Amino acid sequence: MTEDRHHGAGKPAYMVAIFGHNSLGIGLDWPWWIALPVATAIAVLLAIGTSLLAIRTEGIYTIMITLAIGVALYLFALQNYAVFNGHSGFAGIAPPRLFGIYWRDPVPFYYLSLAVAVLCYAGTLYVAQAPFGLSLQAIRDNPRRMAALGFNVKAHRVVAYAAAGFIAALGGILLVWFDGRISPGTIALDRLIDILVIAVVGGLGHPAGPFLGALFFVLLDNFAIDLVNAERFNTVIGLTFLAIVLFSPDGLLGLWEKLRRALPISGGQAL
Repeated sequence: MTEDRHHGAGKPAYMVAIFGHNSLGIGLDWPWWIALPVATAIAVLLAIGTSLLAIRTEGIYTIMITLAIGVALYLFALQNYAVFNGHSGFAGIAPPRLFGIYWRDPVPFYYLSLAVAVLCYAGTLYVAQAPFGLSLQAIRDNPRRMAALGFNVKAHRVVAYAAAGFIAALGGILLVWFDGRISPGTIALDRLIDILVIAVVGGLGHPAGPFLGALFFVLLDNFAIDLVNAERFNTVIGLTFLAIVLFSPDGLLGLWEKLRRALPISGGQAL
């Protein structure tokens, strides 16, 4: 589902450009309060369509098929000029001026993004502790046993993909408002891999994992240039990714849990 969040973000970003207003004058120019719900709904429906293919696989094959779908979306947007305007994409996409506030200004946009992130995190925590979320965790650990207990494993996974698509849609809308443009480069394979690295480094088993992974990735992206050449950044990310996978498969949060459990033991031995 992590990969689906990436191309799930690209789809609503394109839809906002197509249904709303852009400087090229080739959009439908719908009001934002119509364009946004339609873009979000399309993103969720496409996430469900992706899930109907992905749930037929498990493990590494799920990652491979979602990566393939992401690449297909990128190539389709790159080569389609009638709908996606090809390589150029769309520019001049402005957020609405609501309550007298221009939401692309740094301070309003920061608090808007923060509010969306907090709401999504709170919603994820709530779902994770609800019966549906507990069922999803059990399906993740042992899908065959859950199926034997009478749970519809495929339906649970489809709903999970839809929820991920909804969160990705919100991120895509914020992305296109911030950049003011959308093009195939925004949804290219390297971006997709970045999202995967962020999730794995932060910790896939924790709702806070992607947040921590994103923070780590951004800090490394900004300060690694002081340590290595800018062209070597991908090498640093790759080595960091390998180290995390080898020494803490549950990411940075898993590493923290290991240290937290070890500290009282070492303290007791010291006493």
